[in-house]
Amino acid sequence: MNAPAREAAAPGRLAELRPLLSELMDLKRIRTPDHPDGLAAHGFRRAWAALASGMEPGLVALQETARAVVAVRLGGLDRDALQRAGLSPLDATRVLGRGLEAVAGPLDPGLRERLAVALTQTQDEACHAPPPLFVERLVHQPRAGATFPGRARIIVSPQEGHADHCYAVAVAAVLVAPRFGASAALPFVAGLSHHLFNAMLPDAGYGGEALLGDLLEPVMKRLTDKVLATLPGRLAGVVRQALALTGNVDSAEARAFNAADALDRVLELEAHARAAGFTLRQAMEDLELIHPGPLQTFGNDVLREAAVWP
Repeated sequence: MNAPAREAAAPGRLAELRPLLSELMDLKRIRTPDHPDGLAAHGFRRAWAALASGMEPGLVALQETARAVVAVRLGGLDRDALQRAGLSPLDATRVLGRGLEAVAGPLDPGLRERLAVALTQTQDEACHAPPPLFVERLVHQPRAGATFPGRARIIVSPQEGHADHCYAVAVAAVLVAPRFGASAALPFVAGLSHHLFNAMLPDAGYGGEALLGDLLEPVMKRLTDKVLATLPGRLAGVVRQALALTGNVDSAEARAFNAADALDRVLELEAHARAAGFTLRQAMEDLELIHPGPLQTFGNDVLREAAVWP
């Protein structure tokens, strides 16, 4: 293993970011009436629409990462929802800023400042081109689950879609980029685009793909090229440049992308394991399910009388 790969794998170097990266998994499953496929799928659509409209990838990366980090605490309370509820644009921006500050402690200070600025930059999404056609196919293409040749696959419910995974990797790549001294734009685009071939190829996972043997790489390249041919020429060029980051750790940007990809794949399953092990004690003691306030004592008395808790 070469020196950069050893450095990237050094234990503990990303530990401060891990809790935030773990919470990004929630965006795959937080849904609203406006976004029934989940906030990650919505962000995936929005990011590709912005890129297809000609927005600079670096700006898209910062705006989407800022929105995702804020949503870790505010969920579906985005700018549009807050303003529909009657908040002024200024008050909505203040609330979003609080959401960022609530989780921004472990972020690189320079990145934190850039994300705060990105939160204040409003844009009219109605002016965007519609997302490219492959986007919906990736939203509705499930991930294969955990697979390995010769072993039974593990599928956890609800299954994440490829849009969920790609969006989470894209955002995570921005968050870990300072750790590797990388710029954010190309790792972000690599995150969004590293499964373009799955818009046409159902996901069989590592266990299934191993059976294609030496046929797999040409199939992936052929299908990726077909998808790229549907993009505007300039954007297709950026995506090709970003896809060159996959499968190697030869640059800071490649290390940022591949670190984010590895983290998302493992933290996704950790999120399911954590949910499966969730207990009522955690709900009552750690999360104070009967929240502090004038009714907390009464609520806890009711639970005791009903022999629910403790």
